[in-house]
Amino acid sequence: MRSKTALTLIALLAAATAQADDDHPSVKRPVNLPPSAELVYSVKANSHGIPLAGNGTITWQQGGGKYTLLTEARSGIFGKVLEYRSEGGVDAYGLAPDSYYEKRIRKGSGTTTFKRDAKVIDFADNDKSVPLKGGEQDRSSAPWQLAAFARATPEKFTPGSEWSIYVAGRRSAETWTFKVVGSETVQTGQGSVKAVHFSKAPPRSKQGQQVDLWLAPSLEWYPVRLVFTEEDGDSFEQLLDKVVKK
Repeated sequence: MRSKTALTLIALLAAATAQADDDHPSVKRPVNLPPSAELVYSVKANSHGIPLAGNGTITWQQGGGKYTLLTEARSGIFGKVLEYRSEGGVDAYGLAPDSYYEKRIRKGSGTTTFKRDAKVIDFADNDKSVPLKGGEQDRSSAPWQLAAFARATPEKFTPGSEWSIYVAGRRSAETWTFKVVGSETVQTGQGSVKAVHFSKAPPRSKQGQQVDLWLAPSLEWYPVRLVFTEEDGDSFEQLLDKVVKK
């Protein structure tokens, strides 16, 4: 028989492995990518206490095992206030980013790279890398990966259900757990739209970005509203005006 010490060590090792899996989930789920489109949004933002208003676009293109995702926003006062660009392929996990570029007002640009041959993610603002296990997303692609999950198995997206994705930014990566809040009506430029509200809170006992998404089943599960709130108080909101299919 194994000693109590050996059994305790095995239990601790199993717990550590489970914790590591929670910290860096890698789960294959059915996916069904939304069709290519350009989405036009009204934009509201708060940058260092300065309210901004303007317009923006998300240009989503997929086909031939590849995808590109470009998010841009402009204000009448400052011009372009942000640009996010995610590019990559499609694999058994869904979207498989190769690079993520980010540029925000008053901040320099940076590119995080997903090195699939070396199986690591290299960050724009951090010399340390993290392993690439499969299914990892960037801050721009994560909502679209979630939409691909929902399009494949909409019956599973019930209130209270949770969906975890490992997400990389400019300087680090962490698990984003989206919880289904419920179905809500969003007033868009195309009229009232029923949408599923997802909320991602910062990790427990940590500061971080709050993300709220509203994905509309009647509009291919495209995001009709997105709200990002940073730990420093900056916020960015996009509300759909129209969809142009590509």
